[in-house]
Amino acid sequence: MITERSEETEPLDDMEEAPGVADEDRPRRTEASGVERGGDDRRRRFGRRRRVCIMCADKIKVVDYKNVSFLRRYVSDRGRIETRRKTNACAKHQRALARAIKRARHLALIPYTAEHIRSAGAGHR
Repeated sequence: MITERSEETEPLDDMEEAPGVADEDRPRRTEASGVERGGDDRRRRFGRRRRVCIMCADKIKVVDYKNVSFLRRYVSDRGRIETRRKTNACAKHQRALARAIKRARHLALIPYTAEHIRSAGAGHR
């Protein structure tokens, strides 16, 4: 007596044991997405979370041009004012920073260029 396969038999589910497939070869699935993810279960829709402005968080009202140690954090090693993307400052505080750095440069509290550029004499022809 030959038995035919009927439609009652269901195909193997992805997570059931399939012949010839080892357990470690099969991708792990999570309930939410159905795809393997490493580590963090939280999903971020638009990438990294934006950092808060340091001066807004500390409630700094005025950026003082005489506070040289604070201003040096926002000047690159080449002597340039860092961008908002690098400083994570809001637009209001970035403008205040630029104004304070320029005032400090004018009063010779902060150099316009880095020491290694001045000593090499680059730019003069």
